[in-house]
Amino acid sequence: MKPVRKAVLPVAGFGTRVLPATKAVPKEMLTVFDRPALQYVVDEAREAGIEHFVFVTGRGKQAIEDYFDKAFELETTLEAKKKDAILAEVRAAALPPGASSFTRQQAALGLGHAVLCARDIIGDEPFAVLLPDVIVKGKGGSCLKQMVDAYTQVGGNIIAVDEVPQERVNQYGVIDPVTAGDQGPLVKMKGMVEKPPIDQAPSRLKITGRYILQPQVFDLLATQTPGAGGEIQLTDAMQRLMGAQDFHAFKYAGQDYDCGDKLLYLEAFAAMALAHPELGAKARAVLEATLKKA
Repeated sequence: MKPVRKAVLPVAGFGTRVLPATKAVPKEMLTVFDRPALQYVVDEAREAGIEHFVFVTGRGKQAIEDYFDKAFELETTLEAKKKDAILAEVRAAALPPGASSFTRQQAALGLGHAVLCARDIIGDEPFAVLLPDVIVKGKGGSCLKQMVDAYTQVGGNIIAVDEVPQERVNQYGVIDPVTAGDQGPLVKMKGMVEKPPIDQAPSRLKITGRYILQPQVFDLLATQTPGAGGEIQLTDAMQRLMGAQDFHAFKYAGQDYDCGDKLLYLEAFAAMALAHPELGAKARAVLEATLKKA
């Protein structure tokens, strides 16, 4: 079984649901308390042992490449001013030489097409996909780290899921398990259903935005016809791959925060502020004082 060494991060989207904030700033670079949203995702993958990051970008995303690069002038200035703590944080954000690739998705043709753009860089090995507008705060290890550990047990393809109340299943994509009922953290699956009617949902396990996939998915994406919204959908290719390979849903330990619209972004911002190891208590006091003034 080949290890999961590479990750694809599709960062070409316009961020229309959080405009006008994303008119000049990539949505992935919007600050969630003390760092860009994308850094949380990269840090999650680093903890899982990912060695190479493939950023699938678009026009206007140069700030992403600059952020993960070494900033000589900034670091020299911080070093001269003895700002050691800040300097350490800045250096920690950079990716090592050769650990990142940037490839363009030249047209907005969907998530599946974005993943396909990384094909030549990934090559013939399993890889992770992390949606950058979802921050996952894992318990006992990052979400992707938990998934990689599960992958070493069962191989195949892994999709991160978590349970939602029955009355909310129609708001998400959910998995269709081979066997109904609780089966522990790993659930063998036979399909996925996007926003099913509440009374017809095959499960309460919503898809979170973290995947470990086998490279054969690229062959399917290359021949995939447009699906919902006229775009190349990753889920359509995964459905086809299920006919030949095992897929397991993995119920990770933790909580996900979607930064996809303004109110969800606010929730993620508050959650990351409260969870900060040094500033969490002060952040709570600020939030409580602000609510009292409202």
